[in-house]
Amino acid sequence: MFFQTNWVFHQPRSWIETNFQKRECIKFIPCPKDNTRCCCGQAQITHQTIQGIESGSPGDLWLPTKHTRPQPTDAYGTIEFQGGAHPTKAQYVRLSFDTRPELLVQLFTKEWNLELPKLLITVQGGKANFDLQAKLKKEIRKGLLKAAKTTGAWIFTGGTNTGVTKQVGDALLLEGQQRTGRVVSIGIAPWGIVERNHELLGHNREVPCHSISSPRSKLAVLNNRHAYFLLVDNGTQAKYGAELILRRKLEKFISNLKLHPFTHSSTPVVCLVIEGGTNTIRAVLEYVTDSPPVPVVVCDGSGRAADLLAFVHKYASDGEEQPVLESMRDYLIGTIQKTFEVGLDQAEKLYQELLQCTRNKNLITVFRIQEKPEGEAQELDQTILTALFKSQHLSPPEQLSLALTWNRVDIARSEIFVYGQEWPHGALDEAMMQALEHDRIDFVKLLLENGVSMKKFLTIPRLEELYNTKHGPANTLGYILRDVRPHIPKGYIYTLHDIGLVINKLMGGAYRSYYTRRKFRPIYAKVMNSYANACRKSSTYQYQRYAGANSLSLVTGLLPFTSEMALFEFPFNELLIWAVLTKRQQMALLMWTHGEEALAKSLVSCKLYKAMAHEAAEDDLDTEIYEELRSYAKEFESKGNKLLDFSYRQDAEKAQRLLTCELHSWSNQSCLSLAVAANHRALLAHPCSQVILADLWMGGLRTRKNTNFKVILGLVMPLYIRQLDFKSKEELQQMPQTEEEHLENQNLDNDDSDRSQPDAEALLADTYSVRDTKVHENGKVSLTDSDPAQFREFFNLSEYNEIKQHQPLRLKKKFHEFYTAPITKFWADSIAYMFFLIMFSFTVLVKMGPVPRWQEWYSIAYITTLGFEKVREIISSEPVAITHKFSVWAWNMWNPCDGAAIILFLIGLAFRFRPNTMDIGRVIYCVDSIYWYLRILNILGVNKYLGPLVTMMGKMVKNMIYFVVLLAVVLMSFGVSRQAILYPNSEPTWRLIREVIAGSIVAPGFPGALGHSSRSHNARGGGYGSTFSPGSFAAGYHRGHATASSPTATATTTTTTSTVRPLSSATATATAPETGSAATPAPHAPTGTTFNSAEHGHLSGGNLTNVQINKDENNKLVCYLESRL
Repeated sequence: MFFQTNWVFHQPRSWIETNFQKRECIKFIPCPKDNTRCCCGQAQITHQTIQGIESGSPGDLWLPTKHTRPQPTDAYGTIEFQGGAHPTKAQYVRLSFDTRPELLVQLFTKEWNLELPKLLITVQGGKANFDLQAKLKKEIRKGLLKAAKTTGAWIFTGGTNTGVTKQVGDALLLEGQQRTGRVVSIGIAPWGIVERNHELLGHNREVPCHSISSPRSKLAVLNNRHAYFLLVDNGTQAKYGAELILRRKLEKFISNLKLHPFTHSSTPVVCLVIEGGTNTIRAVLEYVTDSPPVPVVVCDGSGRAADLLAFVHKYASDGEEQPVLESMRDYLIGTIQKTFEVGLDQAEKLYQELLQCTRNKNLITVFRIQEKPEGEAQELDQTILTALFKSQHLSPPEQLSLALTWNRVDIARSEIFVYGQEWPHGALDEAMMQALEHDRIDFVKLLLENGVSMKKFLTIPRLEELYNTKHGPANTLGYILRDVRPHIPKGYIYTLHDIGLVINKLMGGAYRSYYTRRKFRPIYAKVMNSYANACRKSSTYQYQRYAGANSLSLVTGLLPFTSEMALFEFPFNELLIWAVLTKRQQMALLMWTHGEEALAKSLVSCKLYKAMAHEAAEDDLDTEIYEELRSYAKEFESKGNKLLDFSYRQDAEKAQRLLTCELHSWSNQSCLSLAVAANHRALLAHPCSQVILADLWMGGLRTRKNTNFKVILGLVMPLYIRQLDFKSKEELQQMPQTEEEHLENQNLDNDDSDRSQPDAEALLADTYSVRDTKVHENGKVSLTDSDPAQFREFFNLSEYNEIKQHQPLRLKKKFHEFYTAPITKFWADSIAYMFFLIMFSFTVLVKMGPVPRWQEWYSIAYITTLGFEKVREIISSEPVAITHKFSVWAWNMWNPCDGAAIILFLIGLAFRFRPNTMDIGRVIYCVDSIYWYLRILNILGVNKYLGPLVTMMGKMVKNMIYFVVLLAVVLMSFGVSRQAILYPNSEPTWRLIREVIAGSIVAPGFPGALGHSSRSHNARGGGYGSTFSPGSFAAGYHRGHATASSPTATATTTTTTSTVRPLSSATATATAPETGSAATPAPHAPTGTTFNSAEHGHLSGGNLTNVQINKDENNKLVCYLESRL
């Protein structure tokens, strides 16, 4: 028995359908004015009827909660407003009037992906269309848009394309033309008054819509400049008022939401009144009397209700009694009747409502464009935000936090930082932390201007918290950190040690960040442990990752904790690095303008940005990121160059000291070394840098012409050093020098001063008549004698030092300065290297005996000492880790090349001292000599003429590698196919690779190629042709008289065989040893050609080699030789 089953699959309802409902009238109650229509607005013909529910009588009261039933909403999706260049889209949903506001907030944040507002502006006004003054209209549009965009506000309106909502839509139209971020504008409109609302029915639909209403229709269309619509349904048709309750409940719910983490205050709400009718006055009364009250901004001059509110507010007094308004009672009631076209009773009721509004005068702010003084014009956005501060009784820190949230520094400057404002302890520090986290540049400036000390503010925990903040622009710090910390878990908290490793990686070379130094580690452990204990009850910051701090517990326990330990000596330097690593360029520029060492900071920032751009390119990030980082680096390059140029023009000597002084806060680097690390060519080419480099290059020498010749002559003839010009002692002391040089010069100066002390006493032996200046009571000035002993010490310090400045250097000092000058060291090293190269060339060119000659011993000693020098360079470098030392040493290309050449030489030396491997050692010597000759380029790079050419050649070789790769692809494709076609029976040997490469490089038909092919074939025992001696005949031919004898010559129709005897260099003829007759020329050899087979690597000694040449190949060979000779 079989059963047939029909499976019906129901698609699950969406979150919107589950939580939002529509309303439908289920009971027909005749309207008193029209019995054919229900009180809900529907006609009896189209009204829904339900069995069991009878129609009501005309006198019954219709209630939406009683006479409608809820059902899942059937209208939500996206509206595409047509008619523009591009359709504008808006989200919409149909919902019940009693929907809970928390569901609406969840709809905004979860479904429509909106951020919670930092300010809510609810616009109230008339539903009918009205005109505004041109100037007022412009001010309202600009001010409302600026207030919304700068503060991240939401705007609530009626949603329809009529009245005040249309005016707001025009302002949003201006925003759309600016092509910036779209303002969150939410229209809350009744479902029943939307024209053609049946077109919106559907689940998650995209509905095309035109925002043009029918002239005869009483309904309204939606405004096409809004981004979101809440269509409130209470079961009525063509009636307003369904949205009022929901809108007020939603506003009140949002006003209770906290702005955390921005501030601890709730979301501020402000009402903006533009024109309006009687309902607008009642809405204002509800706002100002609500708990908590909502401030109201009234636009005076917009018409009707707004003008009445502004007039009453102007003449209202602060107390309960309103004598002025009471005296104008009749006038006001008459104006109300005329304005709203109402009866006397309703006018009196509106008058009482206006008086109740004036009792909360502080909650109402009037915006008047007529009263704006010149130069102090207050715009609408400032009026709105100022009204919030006046209405809400917030403390100054809360007001500042609110202004920070809105990013309105102008409001903070004019309303918060006023004269006499008192701030609680730590309030401004908390605001500074928020400003740094959220990249509020103007607020950081404002706080620095108003007393925030960055040296007291910035602590180790705060700096670490800044590196871990989630706010601000996206950056590449996480990518770089993965290189120094390969396995980072999700949610890892960066430590300052990690940041130090990142800085070391980006700066390169021997740079060591302060965060990675040993003296910082115990301080960091002590501070973080103390801070973790203080914040143990707080969960705002995670310190579980610092459980490893106990590894330094011994050092930490011995180190006393003070509050100064957590501070930095140069806080702006630390914040500059933080801003650069987190890609906050404007913040970095601000930190660059504050603090010390501006030139060093610009160079470090330039280097960090360039390294970050290089890392971004290697990580295959977006090209825009690379270009952005490079542009930031160029900006700091320009600033550093301009700063140096300005300093050099003001004081050249101090500018030179600025470039060469040691910077303890930047890993003991100098600005000059930082410029080299950052590859700042413009700064290195600046006259100030060139003067310093030239001065350092010359050392203590002062020669103007033929400097190189004089130095070489001084090296060859040491007595000539006495004739050279040297700088004075004062000039030498002003030159950049290391600590060792400074101590050495100081000791020499002390010796000189001890020896020359009698001369100083002799200088002061004469009696000086020194007089004092005396002023009498009558104002006359006279001179009186004084004791010269009082000024003996002064002359001892001034006159003697002045004479000392021009004293010539002693002979010992001259020799010291000459041999320690960099130019002297360079020429001494170059001369020694050229002598070594001559000795090494002699070693490899002459016959090598079992016992090395003295030239070879010299070469061995030179290369060995050079190897020890390279080891010393590695060990004496600044980094601690041996791998880091080696990487710093290998950064210069010549260092690893030198190391490889030295190792290769030592390997050859080991083979050379063994008799059976002496030839191998000599070959290694020969190969090694190639590099030692190429190393001359390193010496020539110093020359101002050859140096640029060497650099250009190096770049050309580097670029040529790419072309060689492309050429190798083509050659290998030909070589493999050629080898496979010509020799299909080849055996698998390593020689095969050489054959493929040689066959692809040497062209077919070339004599060398013929010989190569024949040799390869004969080596495999093939039978394609005859053999041909390796190296080709062309290499063995020389110009001159020569003959070739053939003891046995056999000629056939296909081949000609000849025996060639190798000739010595001393004779130009060859005779046949068997016959002794005169030699006859070879059949195909040109006259005057010698077959010198001794030059062929394949022939050994004086042995004879049989050479068989095919006729065709012989003809080719003859043609080639004739063309060459």
